[in-house]
Amino acid sequence: MSTVIWVAVVVAVVVAIVAVGYAVLRQQRRHRLRDRFGPEYDRTVQERETRREAEQELLAREQRFGSLDIRPLDSGTRETYARKWMEVQERFVDAPGFAVTEADHLVTSVMAERGYPTENFEQRLSDLSVAHGRTLDHYRRAHEISSRAARKEASTEELRQAMVHYRALFEELLAASDGAVNGDHSPIRTGPDREGTITGRTGRRDSPGR
Repeated sequence: MSTVIWVAVVVAVVVAIVAVGYAVLRQQRRHRLRDRFGPEYDRTVQERETRREAEQELLAREQRFGSLDIRPLDSGTRETYARKWMEVQERFVDAPGFAVTEADHLVTSVMAERGYPTENFEQRLSDLSVAHGRTLDHYRRAHEISSRAARKEASTEELRQAMVHYRALFEELLAASDGAVNGDHSPIRTGPDREGTITGRTGRRDSPGR
């Protein structure tokens, strides 16, 4: 076999190895992004023209997230916020719209305390997606209902759901390193003498006595 043929064979083998290696690395990156962003990965892919573009955006989010000074809350601060949340829940009985607005402000306050920039809602979503991708859609839904509530266009049932959605992210933001949250975990209630209970996890409504 001539030298030219040997060179061609070697080049072909090297190219094949490089191509396989690139494909493996790309698959590994894709699995890592899926694991990290959860449903946000699929959402971003659907919103962008190509998967490559979506993955580049998610990588950019990771890079920005790494530059932020995100820090956990100390136990005292977590307990303070947990108490504030319970106060907001109690106010929901008589002023559901106001309580939802307070819940929104409380979530934003916790974000700022953790080190997240809070000036722009879309940027908040982008930053939160890196560590809270699995609960981010709760935040979107809560924000959408809250915006309609400000225009007096949301029903009481929708306001209850907004509280549930806000609480999903709120609990994660308050979570200690082991995933625990200090404070009460009772469901959001409409009041001791009124019907209606919405659980903080499933959103199922159960009437008293069930």
